[in-house]
Amino acid sequence: MAGGLLPSIPVMASTNAHGTLARCSNVLAAPEGRRQTVIMPYRQQGHRGFSLIEVMLVVVVGFIIAGMAIPTFLTIERNLRTSGDARDINGEIILAKMRAASDYTKARVYADLAAQTFRVERWDKPTGSWTNVNEGGTQFLAQGVTFGFGGLGSPPAGTQATIGQAPACLNSGGASIANTACIVFNSRGIPVDSTGAPTANGALYITDGRSVYVVTVSATGLTQPWRTDAQTASWKKR
Repeated sequence: MAGGLLPSIPVMASTNAHGTLARCSNVLAAPEGRRQTVIMPYRQQGHRGFSLIEVMLVVVVGFIIAGMAIPTFLTIERNLRTSGDARDINGEIILAKMRAASDYTKARVYADLAAQTFRVERWDKPTGSWTNVNEGGTQFLAQGVTFGFGGLGSPPAGTQATIGQAPACLNSGGASIANTACIVFNSRGIPVDSTGAPTANGALYITDGRSVYVVTVSATGLTQPWRTDAQTASWKKR
């Protein structure tokens, strides 16, 4: 290569049916007689990406799958919220029962049916009044869940005589508090009514409009969560 000139590079090319370049290679003759092949870029070899129709087809299929999955997900989420509230209420009832026995006084679960809250209170003997137990504090029902049982006409078998929330709470003076429901335990952990007699009418119902949950308390203090659809009273233990 005198004078620094490069040797000429022969070009081999082929065309397709449309006369356009399909594949092109440069062949460089090496001094030893070997040939070096240089392949043209990927795009020039006839390769291409997805078409607009293919992309739109994938998007449509994705929307169809999402349309089927979202309602199921929302139903599961709603059931988890309602069942979680039922478990929390059951836990508060058990806590009230234990608190009454351990403090040797009365304790109750106080449900505010208007504010959709519930908490545990104990009877303070020195002051003669109900005081809030700080364990857990006041708890709120989940969004979309309220106290109630819709249009159901019968309670779970072997529980209440007629369906209904627990009796209204009483203030320190013995007067009923509107829009409340209370499950009261005496110092032995037995559910009692306003006269101090054992009762099996203690129950708290909650609903999300599609299902109804209730936690019942037997005359011996045994708690039991139940569930049914909001349209028909077909109670199942939980």
